[in-house]
Amino acid sequence: MTDDLIARARSSRVARGAAVAAGAALITGLAVSTPAVAAPAARQQSSATAAADRRDTVTEHRNASSVRRLITQTFADPGSRSSRQLAARLVSPSAVAHGAGTAAGPDGLLAQFSADRARVPGARAVVKRTAADGDLVAVHWQIAPDPCDERRGDAAVDLFRLQHGRVVEHWSLEQPIPTGTPASGNTNTMFSDLYRPARPTAAPSERQEERNRVFAVSAYDTLFRDHDASILDRAFDPAYLQHNSVAPNGTAALKQLFGSGAQFPAQQSVISLSDGDVVWTFSRAVGAKPDDPLLAADLFRVDGGPIREHWDVVPTS
Repeated sequence: MTDDLIARARSSRVARGAAVAAGAALITGLAVSTPAVAAPAARQQSSATAAADRRDTVTEHRNASSVRRLITQTFADPGSRSSRQLAARLVSPSAVAHGAGTAAGPDGLLAQFSADRARVPGARAVVKRTAADGDLVAVHWQIAPDPCDERRGDAAVDLFRLQHGRVVEHWSLEQPIPTGTPASGNTNTMFSDLYRPARPTAAPSERQEERNRVFAVSAYDTLFRDHDASILDRAFDPAYLQHNSVAPNGTAALKQLFGSGAQFPAQQSVISLSDGDVVWTFSRAVGAKPDDPLLAADLFRVDGGPIREHWDVVPTS
C-alpha cells in the first residue's frame, strides 16, 4: 500500500466506521428511485458488475462450496500435505493475490493462513456468511481463538474470482475485533444477524438481487464519493442495525457526524456482488490505481426497500 493510501485509510477509519453503516443502507433505497448523479471531475471507472453469467446458479453454488472448503480445510493446518494438495487443486498456480505482502498461487494463500494462525494462536476459521455472484465468491469469516466467542480474534472478508472451478484472483481484508466497551454503546458483534422482518419475505430473485446490488452501490458512492448525506434519509431504515461499534444503531448518529463538517476522503465501490438479501461492496480511494489495495469491505442487508443491516471490515494498514 502506498503512503498516501495508508494515510487516507488511517485518517478515515474512525469517522468512516460510523458513517458506512448508515450510508450504505440509505444508498440502496436511493439507487432504486433516484440514481446518483455523476460528479463533474474525472472519475475512476467502477467495476461494480460481477463478471460471468449471473444466471448460472449451479456454477455459483459449486464455486461457493469450493471456496468454503478451501478456507475451512486448509486453515486448520496450512503446512500439512492434505492442505497443500487441496490448495493446489482449487487454486491456480498463476492466481493473482492483491495486497501488500501477499504471494501468488496456492502457496501464497497457505502462507496467509499460516500468518493468521501465528498472529492469533489456536485460531480456527469460522465462516459466517458466503456469497456467490457470477465468477466471484466472497466470504465473511472470523479468525477465532474460540469459535463460540465472536468478540475475539480478527474479522476477515476474502474475495475470490474463479475460472473453471479454480481460484484465479484473490483479495483479502482483515482487522482486529475491537475489545472493551465502545463509547457508542453499540455492543453488537461484527458477525451477528439481528434483523428480523416484520413479516416473512421470499428469497429475492436474480433480478431483485441485481436491483439490490445497483441500489446499494449507488447509495454507497453517493455518500462516500459524492459526500451527499441526504441519501441517509432516502435509502436507510432509520433503525438500521450497525455492526461497527464506532456508531450506535440507526441513522441519527450518522446524520450528526456528516452534519458536523467532518471531512471524509472520497472513496467508491470498485467491485460488488449480491447474493440473497446481502450486497457486498469493495472500495478504493477515488483516483486509486486498479491494482491498489482495497480500503474496505462493506456488507448491506437490503430487504423490502431500504438497507436494514450493515457489517464491515476495514484494515488499519
